[in-house]
Amino acid sequence: QVQLVESGGGLVQAGGSLRLSCAASGSILRINSMGWYRQAPGKQRELVATITDGGSTYYTDSVKGRFTISRDNAKNTVYLQMNSLKPEDTAVYLCKAVQFGFNYWGQGTQVTVSS
Repeated sequence: QVQLVESGGGLVQAGGSLRLSCAASGSILRINSMGWYRQAPGKQRELVATITDGGSTYYTDSVKGRFTISRDNAKNTVYLQMNSLKPEDTAVYLCKAVQFGFNYWGQGTQVTVSS
């Protein structure tokens, strides 16, 4: 079992920045990839960014050039640096870890961007 705890969300004005953190605990060996998803009210959950254990990254088009995902394996933590935030980035951001084909999710952290 893997437990994930997100932090770092909040309220920010458009153009501002936030850094989200996701700390993994429990049986954390061989976590293959970690990622961030988001879900806005009335919308489907969407992938934001992922990072593999080898450091390969993927970003959805809408956040490329603004968001950066990184991973500190020593701290078992993945980060999402979000710059140039827009009101449309407002959502609950959830962390996901994949281990041996199983998906583990955190509870999410709210990000609200005011115009």
